[in-house]
Parts: sequence; C-alpha cells; structure tokens
Amino acid sequence: MKHATFPPDLIQLQADWFRVYEALAVSGPTHSTALRRELQSLSVRLLWHPYWAGPGRMPAARAELRRQGRRVGAM
Repeated sequence: MKHATFPPDLIQLQADWFRVYEALAVSGPTHSTALRRELQSLSVRLLWHPYWAGPGRMPAARAELRRQGRRVGAM
C-alpha cells in the first residue's frame, strides 16, 4: 500500500491519543477521570478531523495513521 500523506496535526492528534491511552493504562484511580475525558476529547477530534471528509476514508488509511502516530509518539 502506498503510504498516505496525513496532515501533521492529524498525526500529532493520534500520537497524543496513544500518549493519553498509555498514561490511563498505567495510572491508578487518582487521575483516571481526567485522562478518560482527555481520551474522549482526542477520540472525537480524530473522528471528525476534516481529513476524513476527503478521499482518505479507507480503513487502511486509519491503520496507517495509527502506525505513523505510534512512530511519532516513540520519538
């Protein structure tokens, strides 16, 4: 598959989503409510990003976005 070209803000949103998800996974009950709210907010922003209104709505594009988001988050 040809690698999709995503806007930088969309890749950063995905990287932030992974960061918050991992923080929620290791956090105790102390900050879980704030992290869950942030994760929900990021999920909505990812879902309704203007990029998905165009031709990139294929499931493979979402998988590629997750891959690129993980790579950016690891840096």
